[in-house]
Amino acid sequence: MESTKKIPKLTVVGAGPGDPDLITLKAIKAIESADVILYDALVNDALLGYASNDTELIFVGKRKGCYAYQQEQINELIVSRAKSHGHVVRLKGGDPFIFGRGAEEIDYARQFGLETYVVPGISSSFAVPAYQGIPLTKRDASESFWVITGTTKSHQLSNDVKLAAQSTATVVILMGMGKLSEIVQVFKAQNKHEISVAIIQNGTTENEKVGFGIINTIEKVVEENQLSSPAIIVIGDVVKKRVALSSVLNKVNAEISY
Repeated sequence: MESTKKIPKLTVVGAGPGDPDLITLKAIKAIESADVILYDALVNDALLGYASNDTELIFVGKRKGCYAYQQEQINELIVSRAKSHGHVVRLKGGDPFIFGRGAEEIDYARQFGLETYVVPGISSSFAVPAYQGIPLTKRDASESFWVITGTTKSHQLSNDVKLAAQSTATVVILMGMGKLSEIVQVFKAQNKHEISVAIIQNGTTENEKVGFGIINTIEKVVEENQLSSPAIIVIGDVVKKRVALSSVLNKVNAEISY
């Protein structure tokens, strides 16, 4: 009699930046075929609607510093569910290989003989600014851009922020709101007090809030508009060269302050 046991496999899937329409066809197909989905806090719940009614859904993200699972537990859960159920989809916000730990989870799963796949996602690092009309590169404004994590594994500000501040590139900082004061001081040390800054909270979603300013004013803008995580910080001349867009969402943005 032919065995019906499913092949244990892991697909790490990028869920995009928040707007559920910014999901790839390949990601939808992976979700539809999943036996188990492990999903993070930044994943739009609407995407879970593509899953089969028989699919087990497990929230493994963190909210306000509270972890549903530690990373080691997530790794073990991936392997155990793949062995018992078959196809595990690890659904992550943005792109899983950009500060998403997707590569770490694949490395772990491979040790236990799982088939492993990845579906890239639209990264919040460029999609969120784009929804505000901010091009990360623009002729006569920026020839390149940095994407940097605001907080390293040791909970310190990344040294790359200091290097980026010395350049003329656009600087995009993810997970940096807790280090905003330090970031401001880094740019002031480079005499960039007047450089433009945008902070975009809950980007591409109906709850999006935005504050605009310069290095000298951005902390006050954040306080006045009550901006907080999850948010993306964009620093550079491209912020004041953003293009006019017809509204893609019915939202109210924080007032522009310079």
